[in-house]
Amino acid sequence: MVQPRATFCGVYGLVQATVLLAALHSEGEVYTPFADAAWILVTALASVLAHGYAHHMAAQREHGDAVSNLWRGLGIAVRGEWPMAAACLPTVLLLVLAGLGDWPEPVTTATGLGMNTLILFAWGARTALSVGYRRTSALLAGAGDAAIGVLIALANAVLK
Repeated sequence: MVQPRATFCGVYGLVQATVLLAALHSEGEVYTPFADAAWILVTALASVLAHGYAHHMAAQREHGDAVSNLWRGLGIAVRGEWPMAAACLPTVLLLVLAGLGDWPEPVTTATGLGMNTLILFAWGARTALSVGYRRTSALLAGAGDAAIGVLIALANAVLK
């Protein structure tokens, strides 16, 4: 069964990578796929740290844990956010391949938006199946997740 925290972090990280891919698409400027990949990784790692810290501090407040557990608890909370960083890796790999292969930016961006939309669909459907949804309902759940990717692609088209 898929863990709720992993699902949350994975979808969040994938949406974040997708938005960054669209935002970093720079019409008329020098295309820097390696720098774009680095920015996506840096953003993912910063999000992992911020989410881990926020969750840990909220738990400290709720449970009244002693400050002596601060660092150990913080480390555990940050480790729990790893799916957020892992979810950005397909986008980072695509950008690295684009840099090595000298792929044009519009093709790379369109490929990444499509790829991430398909991953969102698969992730949503798999998660729904793992918690007991029937196949049709799971496909609808996957379609709901994929709709996020479609909205990002549409926003990219309109804003660019």
